[in-house]
Amino acid sequence: MLINNKKVKLFSLNSNPQLAEEVSDYTGIPLSKCHVERFADGEVSIDIEETVRGHHVFVVQPTNAPVNENLMTLLIMIDALKRASARTINVIMPYYGYSRQDRKARARQPISAKLVADLLQAAGAARVLSMDLHASQIQGFFNIPIDNFVALPSITKYFLDKKFEKDIVVVSPDHGGATRARKLAEYLQAPIAIIDKRRPKPNVAEVMNVIGEVNDKVAIIIDDMIDTAGSITSAATALKDRGAVEVYAAATHPILSGPAIKRLTDSVIEEVVVTNTIALPEEKQIKKIVQLSIGQLLGQGVLNIIYDKSVSELFKVDNGVE
Repeated sequence: MLINNKKVKLFSLNSNPQLAEEVSDYTGIPLSKCHVERFADGEVSIDIEETVRGHHVFVVQPTNAPVNENLMTLLIMIDALKRASARTINVIMPYYGYSRQDRKARARQPISAKLVADLLQAAGAARVLSMDLHASQIQGFFNIPIDNFVALPSITKYFLDKKFEKDIVVVSPDHGGATRARKLAEYLQAPIAIIDKRRPKPNVAEVMNVIGEVNDKVAIIIDDMIDTAGSITSAATALKDRGAVEVYAAATHPILSGPAIKRLTDSVIEEVVVTNTIALPEEKQIKKIVQLSIGQLLGQGVLNIIYDKSVSELFKVDNGVE
């Protein structure tokens, strides 16, 4: 397809084909054909069924569970496109696997987020489009352009449209997420609170205290991802115990591993607002979960890149306040 005098193709791998279809529908770029197969021992083989020579190619593939499978499939696809003479290879990876390993917290630990960045670049990626990276410094691991999209505009609009009768307080589930909570609070014109917790080991959190006033307010917990849901459900219980009238949770990435669905179902949380950076199987689509689409946002980002326009203008929030 020719856009702005550039030959463009859009591919979807196996991680989130529904999101790829949304991007395709919005941009008007049809999904090109590729076939992913596996040898008897599990090795990935990719067959691209149409020419990509001289094309600007966009590939949709979040690297959620199974993380290693999806990441390796993406790397092999990038290599295939490079060897087929694609002009540029642009990776649409809204969920960036291994993003939580962005520094050495203890001696002899890997920085896996940097390793993934190196692998993508070595394979031949020319640009990465991600969303709400776990840590902003991951952008510094790349020597190619990386666009870190944000879900905050969509989340803000959702909560503004609910028109709560009670005052709102935006809650960060830990000290590290205070900046994210402060931004949402600014858009909702609300104060913030912070959950003081400690992590004795990975995926285990203990609430120590709530910093801020939550009594008789609607509490909205904001985070970048929900994995096993232990932290967010414990935080919700602590907020209820301190007088919050209702508790909502919002996060960009619904990883929802292990006991997450049961924990959310049994929790005091009214709704869990997430995006579709990660496709949810039917068994995880419970009534409490509201999934917002980011297909149009990513699609507009693709068009802006093709037309050499700014991408950052897509991150602005319209909260009705001048």
